[in-house]
Amino acid sequence: MKKILVLNGPNLNLLGVREKSIYGDQSFDQYFGDLKNKYDTLELEYFQSNSEGTIIDKLHEVGFSYDGVVLNAGAYTHTSVAIADAIAAINTPVIEVHISNVHQREAFRHHSYLSKNCKGVILGFGLDSYRLAIESFI
Repeated sequence: MKKILVLNGPNLNLLGVREKSIYGDQSFDQYFGDLKNKYDTLELEYFQSNSEGTIIDKLHEVGFSYDGVVLNAGAYTHTSVAIADAIAAINTPVIEVHISNVHQREAFRHHSYLSKNCKGVILGFGLDSYRLAIESFI
């Protein structure tokens, strides 16, 4: 059974509550339950942290034994060389995801430090971006 981690960064614990016009009104816990039901032949895990170091620690923890990581690093995407380095240091492939189309938003969101070290990038499909990333591993 393939093991895939969905790893969310800062403020994504507030999905369903924050900026509903951008992120929708469904909590990630609700959506993740749907993903687990849909992909019952996969071992899906979910982890969220608002702390950069904790995200790096989680990548190190799973980065040599899991089959994939679906990573929405939130704003760290645009600021964290450290997370980019952590992705480069592990063997497990990482798909970068974003709920919104970051290229339609503020200019600072147009650059990702992570993309060059990721297997691919999926953005702009709402929460369905996560499903598309999981599909890429199966």
